[in-house]
Amino acid sequence: MRTAYSVETVRAAERELMARLPEGALMLRAAAGLAAVCAGLLARRPGRVYGSRVVLLVGPGDNGGDALYAGARLARRGAGVTAVPMDPERMHAGGLAALRAAGGRVARAVPQRADLVVDGLLGIGGRGGLRPAGAALAERIPAGVPVVAVDLPSGVDADTGEVAGPAVTADVTVTFGAYKPGLLIDPGASRAGAVHLVDIGLELPEPEVEALQHADVAGLLPEPTASSDKYRRGVVGIVAGSAQYPGAAVLAVAGALRGGAGAVRYVGPAADSVLARYPETLIGPGRVQAWVIGPGLGQGRAGEVADVLAGDAAVLVDADGLRGLDPAVLRARTAPTLLTPHAGEAAALLGVSRESVEAGRLAAVRRLAERYGAAVLLKGSTTLVASGGVRAVRVNPTGTPWLATAGSGDVLSGLAGSLLAGGLSGADAGSVGAYLHGLAARRTGGPLLAHQVAEALPAAWQDTTHP
Repeated sequence: MRTAYSVETVRAAERELMARLPEGALMLRAAAGLAAVCAGLLARRPGRVYGSRVVLLVGPGDNGGDALYAGARLARRGAGVTAVPMDPERMHAGGLAALRAAGGRVARAVPQRADLVVDGLLGIGGRGGLRPAGAALAERIPAGVPVVAVDLPSGVDADTGEVAGPAVTADVTVTFGAYKPGLLIDPGASRAGAVHLVDIGLELPEPEVEALQHADVAGLLPEPTASSDKYRRGVVGIVAGSAQYPGAAVLAVAGALRGGAGAVRYVGPAADSVLARYPETLIGPGRVQAWVIGPGLGQGRAGEVADVLAGDAAVLVDADGLRGLDPAVLRARTAPTLLTPHAGEAAALLGVSRESVEAGRLAAVRRLAERYGAAVLLKGSTTLVASGGVRAVRVNPTGTPWLATAGSGDVLSGLAGSLLAGGLSGADAGSVGAYLHGLAARRTGGPLLAHQVAEALPAAWQDTTHP
């Protein structure tokens, strides 16, 4: 499991550790890790570290100090290191002295010839994007030169991933002590590049954000035993599709059939289309362990949603089924409930603009989970899963922009509903479903069609259980 922590949590852990260490020891640990990653990148070029040209963009805070101390280490290995301060009067004194002692220099302008640029402008406490002086330096980073961000790209909000103004886009981010949510959640995540975690000895409590890895998914996936039959493995019911959108039913069933449940039952007007494609499907009402309702449902079918929610089976509500949901009804349910909105649907559920959801996805998914008393999977470039009363939000690390195609969400709903029927909680079904869905899309490549994602799910499942 990859875990991420808020700025407040990280700062508290740093203060506790610094109280037990000699002054400056923590910064030197961070700088050593940063320098090692930079040296590794420089070693890929023909001249290696010796003789390379490194530019440090230096802010007035501790990130600037980290960059200066790391630059000193590189200078001692023969690199030509130039520090360009955002404010020459506010450079970290110890770091500056170390750089100069190692042969580094300070310049007022960003050199246009460099092998590596280190972004040490803003730290994890930065908010609201780069100010004009920092933005001016970032704009002068030479095109095509690799950029290494110190702790996180300057201008990215460490707690949320929001980018509220000018910001650096890094090729590599070296983060210290713990991942920060903004490194895992877009748009910040897309600016971080490859993220390297440097362990500096922090003792941390329960995380704010977590991301599943292969082993975590494998541990959650339902596996049949010798005594299993199709009913013990769970039956998932699909209420989806309409005369206008019969394909939604077919795609939801496709995802459900590959989600581990023993059987898939379809209820709706697209039975002929479903059976023509998937004769394994059971047709008509019957006992199920979980329902998926909403994909392609169309207007005027709120009664079906109400009937499903009134039952005692687990329920996944998606798409048209999300219209007009009553928080009191959902909060009164005792069986697992999973809502799977995209940003526009989430905005309607919260009574806010879509733009506000997109700008603050982490806050939005938490508000939805608390308001509706359910697990919530918020779709998007970074899919987030929250559950009421649970501190950590799960961020999905798999996927590809090619998933932004008609019907892919229907496949995800069927898949996650099947996992619900297999006994997973709402949060687990949502996060495991999103992980496999994204992994299947990666295997498919692009451009892709939604049914291809469904077809790639068994291979994605095998990737996690037999790596």
